[in-house]
Amino acid sequence: QVQLVESGGGLVQAGGSLRLSCAASARTFSRYTMGWFRQAPGKEREFVAAISGSGSTKYAADSMKDRFTISRDNAKNMVYLQLNSLKPEDTAVYYCAGSITYLAGHSRLYDYWGQGTQVTVSS
Repeated sequence: QVQLVESGGGLVQAGGSLRLSCAASARTFSRYTMGWFRQAPGKEREFVAAISGSGSTKYAADSMKDRFTISRDNAKNMVYLQLNSLKPEDTAVYYCAGSITYLAGHSRLYDYWGQGTQVTVSS
């Protein structure tokens, strides 16, 4: 069983940055691909980025890869999402998730989810 707790969301002006954190309880954290998703009101949950268990491979959605960066620290059981050059359309609840599927890119492949952290970008 994996428990995930996100933090770091908040209100930021357009063009600003935030760093989201996700703390994981898994004893074998490095076995899991970790991903970030987001969901805006009235929209479906959207893939943001994923990183392999070792952290050696990662990727992000094409529309976000130039501004958002995923990373992890297996020694601390942490995964991060750096959000730069934020836009109002980035406003959403951001979720951390864990999967045993290598570099899973779809939400249905993730077995463990955090409660989410709200990111609001003002214009």
